[in-house]
Amino acid sequence: MPQQITVTEHLLYSQSQVKATGRFTLLLNELIMSAKIISREVNKAGLVDVLGFTGDVNVQGEKVKKLDEYANSILIHRLSKAGVLCAMASEENADIINIPRGYPTGEYILIFDPLDGSSNIDVNVNIGTIFSIFRRRSPADTEVMHSDVLQKGDEQVAAGYIMYGSSTMLVLTTGEGVHGFTLDPGVGEFLLSHPNIRIPEQGKIYSVNEGYQMYWDEPTKEVLRYFKGTDNAIKRPFSLRYIGSLVADFHRNLIYGGVFMYPADHRDPAKPRGKLRLMCEASPMAMIAEQAGGLAVDGRRRILDIEPDHLHQRVPLFIGSRNDVQKILDVYAQS
Repeated sequence: MPQQITVTEHLLYSQSQVKATGRFTLLLNELIMSAKIISREVNKAGLVDVLGFTGDVNVQGEKVKKLDEYANSILIHRLSKAGVLCAMASEENADIINIPRGYPTGEYILIFDPLDGSSNIDVNVNIGTIFSIFRRRSPADTEVMHSDVLQKGDEQVAAGYIMYGSSTMLVLTTGEGVHGFTLDPGVGEFLLSHPNIRIPEQGKIYSVNEGYQMYWDEPTKEVLRYFKGTDNAIKRPFSLRYIGSLVADFHRNLIYGGVFMYPADHRDPAKPRGKLRLMCEASPMAMIAEQAGGLAVDGRRRILDIEPDHLHQRVPLFIGSRNDVQKILDVYAQS
């Protein structure tokens, strides 16, 4: 029987390579514990009163699902007491979340989407927690500044997501490749199940909501024609696979190869940049994609090169297999 390696054991083994510290390992352990609690509630969502809307609206103007609120509160509650963070930021909160007075602090900053794909909660589709970890720039004995949080993706110490589905899986990068860990409910541990994940250079799948194509610009429509036609890298139409949950769509393409697209559209003149959030969705997924051999761009720029100008900044996102994303860059460059 092969040796079963936990996340902590994997981190300890690779600490010299990723320059992790014991405090970083503690941070991951607290994230993992939060994930186990959220996973438990997701798995019994239909049996208890955690489905449906709370009646509140988050900073994005979206109705808050009960599980969104629950996951957000679990992450904030556990991580604020861990003694390893100096600040947090969540998709659900308008401002930076400071560590309460009286609690020990550390050098790390955690940015997260507590429950991505939550519109699918009621229909039992895969959802997930996306997270991004930075180190603060300012001195430890000063107040956390916006510039500590608003760092470009290239500065991430680690990024990952926890996907809640038929199994609960953690996909993590600390800058030295991408590894997947699956929660074994029998022992209550995330065990290494997918070491050194590499996304195929050439995919056969494209993932996008084609219902919005009338709102897209011409380069984006040209990209769509490329994937739906036969004059492309695989000489036949790509398969369309779209779930509508970033974690689920990205994870499938990470394993099988393909490209996920959420372009900008013209439905709302106040939101010309697209829907997905740079800090808590695009940047962490871009780090994972690049560490697995893929690419992530906004159509013209590498996602990890974008300097954020505010906490809830939105960007278009094209992410996945290297050859497919490079083609998208080429189309935009010619426009």
